[in-house]
Amino acid sequence: MADLIFPAPQPVLVPVTGGGFFPVRRVYCVGRNYAEHIREMGNDVREPPFFFAKPADAVVIDGAPIAYPPQTRDLQHEIELVVAIGRDGANIGEHAALEHVFGYAAGLDMTRRDLQAEAKKAGRPWSMAKGFDQSAPIGTIAPAKAIGHPATGAITLSVNGAERQRGDLGDQIWSVPETIAYLSRLVSLRAGDLILTGTPAGVSPVRRRDVLEGNIEGVGTVSTVIG
Repeated sequence: MADLIFPAPQPVLVPVTGGGFFPVRRVYCVGRNYAEHIREMGNDVREPPFFFAKPADAVVIDGAPIAYPPQTRDLQHEIELVVAIGRDGANIGEHAALEHVFGYAAGLDMTRRDLQAEAKKAGRPWSMAKGFDQSAPIGTIAPAKAIGHPATGAITLSVNGAERQRGDLGDQIWSVPETIAYLSRLVSLRAGDLILTGTPAGVSPVRRRDVLEGNIEGVGTVSTVIG
């Protein structure tokens, strides 16, 4: 065994419906994948998909609280379908993309919107706006063998019981197979990767003590409290 100079980080493990845990390797996120959200952010809907990343240890297990992050006055919620990759692949064809999916979950892409706006204006990366600590609460992963591959279904997010986001998986500009195929031409996908597939319209700020509850029809739920 290697002589480590300090203990290795513990793996990030997301519970799976029916038992077991999904070990997270990387977290990829699709930007601007619902037309109404693209319009509310003032962008053009006619562009190919692009991606950013969060570190694996940004993942927070469903129900655990998250701290309001430093250096922002505009923390916002984004409810998203999460695709859990269970089979390695590169240059994957759309026709074979779903063979690489282990399952699905509901997740949140928490965003320091003011930092993102500053980065956009300066032409800089979004990393500190998107990849900060506890920025990716993820619900329990439902295996595809149990629920299939949902292409339609309501996706919603409520804050303190009041609905703020509502869309349908069928509204995605880039489908899950298209997203997997496109991303796999940029990087090799590996078992343990998560892909957050974009958010519908209705993103808005949250405050300390707010309770966030997301639901994706046929997939599952995700919840957290802002500390």
